[in-house]
Amino acid sequence: MVSSSQEDSRLVARCQDGDLEAFNQLVLKYQDRVLDTVYRMVGSLEDAEDLAQECFVRAFQAIGEFRGQSSFYTWLFRIAVNGALSQRRRAARRRRHVAGRYETPEDLGPAAVDAGAAEPIDGVEQEEQRAAVIGALRRLDPEQRAVIVLKDIEGADYAQMAEILQCPRGTVKSRLHRARQALKAELSRAMRA
Repeated sequence: MVSSSQEDSRLVARCQDGDLEAFNQLVLKYQDRVLDTVYRMVGSLEDAEDLAQECFVRAFQAIGEFRGQSSFYTWLFRIAVNGALSQRRRAARRRRHVAGRYETPEDLGPAAVDAGAAEPIDGVEQEEQRAAVIGALRRLDPEQRAVIVLKDIEGADYAQMAEILQCPRGTVKSRLHRARQALKAELSRAMRA
């Protein structure tokens, strides 16, 4: 059986030989995960769609430079996360943080709405809690949000995160710890309100 990484390597090699269908297969494989990740980072579906498209355009343009020093997944997500972080920084410079802003779970897309919906005990309470988590996550700075999205939502391991964020593994761990503390503090404030 061929592993996902081996399959990606074969598709990348075909792409580098000019096979557009191979790149299309990579896009189909990763488009939902890339869109979901950047959406959770930037908070706007329209912006996330633009960033995801830009990510794949950049990947296509640079596929000839990909040398396999990391997995294709890691390389692609580095492009996506860097794009999302840059967009968030630009947006932060244009406007200041709006306190108390909550967004609905639907704003995060179908994956977020379905998450944990198997056996709702109290639908209204669950929606309020989910809205509080989403609002708190949105109020984190871009770097904190990136590590939480990558680890706790996307399920990346520390090595992948270090490659994607281009920093040492220890830095990833400390950023994640600080981000989780900040998220906890934001949730605490939201619950008191």
